[in-house]
Amino acid sequence: MSDIAKNRVLSIDILRGLVMIFMALDHVRDFWSFTSFSPENLDQTYGALFYSRWITHFCAPAFVFLSGVSAYLHMTAKGMEKKDLSKFLASRGLWLIAIEVTWISLAWQLWTYNSWYLQIIWAIGVSMICLAALIHLPKKIILAISLVMIFGHNLLDGIEPETFGDFYWLWNILHNQTYVVTPNLPIRGFLAGYPLIPWIGVMAFGYAIGSIFTQEMEKRHKDLIKIGAGAIVLFIVLRALNIYGDPGPWSVQDRGLAFTIMSFLNTEKYPPSLLFLLMTLGPSILLMPWMDKMTGKVGDFLQVYGKTPFLFYVLHLPLVHISSYILYYLYYTTDESSFRSHSSWAATYEPSMLRWYLMTAFFVLLFYYPCKWFGEYRRTHNQWWLSYI
Repeated sequence: MSDIAKNRVLSIDILRGLVMIFMALDHVRDFWSFTSFSPENLDQTYGALFYSRWITHFCAPAFVFLSGVSAYLHMTAKGMEKKDLSKFLASRGLWLIAIEVTWISLAWQLWTYNSWYLQIIWAIGVSMICLAALIHLPKKIILAISLVMIFGHNLLDGIEPETFGDFYWLWNILHNQTYVVTPNLPIRGFLAGYPLIPWIGVMAFGYAIGSIFTQEMEKRHKDLIKIGAGAIVLFIVLRALNIYGDPGPWSVQDRGLAFTIMSFLNTEKYPPSLLFLLMTLGPSILLMPWMDKMTGKVGDFLQVYGKTPFLFYVLHLPLVHISSYILYYLYYTTDESSFRSHSSWAATYEPSMLRWYLMTAFFVLLFYYPCKWFGEYRRTHNQWWLSYI
């Protein structure tokens, strides 16, 4: 058994497992219960749809943060030198980027593959490469850099990509979600889905406070509660004041208190605003002490996915997509139809939350035993390639 396996922090695996299930919920909606409007559109949404989408917002922040924490714990558990951790982070980051532009981009597009989808795996990969350089700085400097990126990146919101001329595409990658056409490349273009600046900061923040997770449990829990509660309070104050931290201010809604609360929680994800990150990271960190106590069946179940998140991710996405086409063409097909093109939908198609949730449960349970087997295999073996999956 490896040192890392013996020293795993229970709450890390449980939180990561929980957000992987939320991620599956989001992806199943994309293909099995797609709507012609955004679930965050308060003019058209309803409570169940809004909150089913809102809960999935916790996935990316928690996972990127935990990736930073895990990098620190990986180094301490193995007794690695920083130069060795740098090599590992850089190589794993490049591996993740390669997977994003090949397998995962293909899984989103299938037989129409002609673009690179630069989404969460890409953001984690680039953040790892950046962290490979940052770890050589004093930890306080890393923390300061991470907080500047998290708290300050909304000051950049007014800068337009065109400001940078021919390098406009670089600003889109760093801070402005959009699709970039690439006439000089063999692909049609790329979707800069997860602008990088804040995500690099989130991972660096996880690494900078990683030593908290090596403390005795009681001390660790006190520190995590302070950080999580502080982030939640700061979110509420800044959001209430509507002065900074998100490009979309909240407002009192004519449709009543329930929609006013939704407006308050409806923060920007692309790129993740300061308030989005406070809203999601705060509760995630605050709940970790409680998750350390989840030693029963629920905790065991969540750990299966928390220990094998990459495997679950790369397996579930193509199957969710392919199966949705089977459903659509069996029951809703029209000539020249395309599931994600609203104009070609059959008149009989209706989104269904019941179908959405049932299929999410199906796909999660489908991969339970493959993930459990692989988690056990990795726990009892030490091959180098296991660190990359």
